[in-house]
Amino acid sequence: MKVLSDGPKVKWSRFLSEPLLHFIVVGVVLFGVFRLITPAPELATADREKIALTKDDVRQLAVTWLAQGRSAPTPDELRTLMDQKVTEEILFREAVSLGLDRDDEIIKRRLAQKMDFLAADLAKLEEPNNAQLEEWYAKRSDRFALSPHLSFRHLYFSFDKHGAAAREAADAALPSVAGKPADSPEVGSVADPFMFRNFYGDATPEQMAKEFGPDFAKALFTLKPGSWQGPIQSGYGWHLIWVDSIEPGRVPAFEEIAPAVKSAWLDERYSEVKSNALKEMRSRYVVTLPTVTADDLLGLEAPAGMSAQIELSAQ
Repeated sequence: MKVLSDGPKVKWSRFLSEPLLHFIVVGVVLFGVFRLITPAPELATADREKIALTKDDVRQLAVTWLAQGRSAPTPDELRTLMDQKVTEEILFREAVSLGLDRDDEIIKRRLAQKMDFLAADLAKLEEPNNAQLEEWYAKRSDRFALSPHLSFRHLYFSFDKHGAAAREAADAALPSVAGKPADSPEVGSVADPFMFRNFYGDATPEQMAKEFGPDFAKALFTLKPGSWQGPIQSGYGWHLIWVDSIEPGRVPAFEEIAPAVKSAWLDERYSEVKSNALKEMRSRYVVTLPTVTADDLLGLEAPAGMSAQIELSAQ
C-alpha cells in the first residue's frame, strides 16, 4: 500500500504553529512599536553634546569686536560671531575627542600659561594693608635704593683730531677755561664738536657707563659741582667736565614709593603662590629623567626653518 506525502496545506499549518516563529513575530512587533514612540539615537537630543552660549558670552564677543576699532555689531554680524563661536567650540571638542590635543607643544604651552595666570589670580586675592607693606619694605629697602644722579656739561677732545695727544690738548685747555662760567661762549671754542650731547641732565652711573664707559662713569661721580675739572677719558677721547648739580644715592622713605612697594609685594606673593602650587602639583608625579652627557648631544642640528616656527608659536 503506497503512503501519500503531506500536502502544502499541512506543511504551512505546521510551520505557522512553530513556537520560534511566534517569538520572532512578537519581537518584530515590539521593536516596531518602540521605534515609533522613541526617536532614533542619532536624533535624540539627550544623546548629543550641548553647546549653550550665554548673554555674557555674547557680550564678550561684542567687546572683542569693538576692541578691534569697529562700530557696534549689527544683528547679522552678531549672529555670524555666535556661529563662529559655536563652530570653534565644535571643532575644539571634536579635536579633543580625536586626541589631537595630545603631544602638541603649542597647546601644552598655552595650557601652562593659563595655569600661570590662575596662580597670579590666586596671589592677587590677598590685598596687603599699609602695615604689611611697611614691614615688608623695611626688610628689603635696599632693593629700592635710588642711584646717584647728576647734571653736567663737557668739553670734548677727540682721538681722531689729536691722536695720542688728545689728553695733552685737554690739559692745555683747562687753564684757559678755569674760572669762566660753564655757558660762556668762549669756553666751547676750545673743544672739538661732539657727536652726541654737550649737556646731560639727571644722568645716572648706569646711563653714563653705557654711553661713555664704566671708567668714565666712575670718575664722573667723584667730581664736585661748580668748576671745570678733568680731564676724564672715555671711549671717544678726553673730556673736561663741569658738574652743575649732583644728588647722592639714597633709600627713599616708604611714603615716596608706596605704589612701587605694593607692586613688588604682589610680584613676590605671586612667585610664592606659583612656586608652592608647582611643588604641590609635582608631588603627585613620579618624574624620571635620563642621564645626558655631552656625547649624547654631539652632531645635533636644528631642522631648517625650525627657529622661525618656534618664534611664531611663542607669539
